[in-house]
Amino acid sequence: QVQLVESGGGLVQPGGSLRLSCAASIPLFSINVMAWYRQAPGEQRELVAGISSGGSTNYGDSVKGRFTISRDNAKNTVYLQMNSLKPEDTAVYYCKALRPGGRADWGQGTQVTVSS
Repeated sequence: QVQLVESGGGLVQPGGSLRLSCAASIPLFSINVMAWYRQAPGEQRELVAGISSGGSTNYGDSVKGRFTISRDNAKNTVYLQMNSLKPEDTAVYYCKALRPGGRADWGQGTQVTVSS
């Protein structure tokens, strides 16, 4: 099982920025896809952004142009840079690791609240 530890959440005003981090317990090259998901109260969990072992990225429509996913293989860490934050971005953000064979592991989540 992969241990994933998220950090960087908090309270930010609309228009502000945050950077989330997800540290993995194994080298990133052994993970097919690292992704960020979010879940707001009463809503289904949705994909925010993903990055493959080869560096390809994809984003949810609601965050395109505002969020950027990246990875630092030396630190076994994936980042989510969130700019121009909106109140509707408020949610618990989860990190997910998808390994060969379809095995998936999740982090514990970090709360992001966008409010004035």
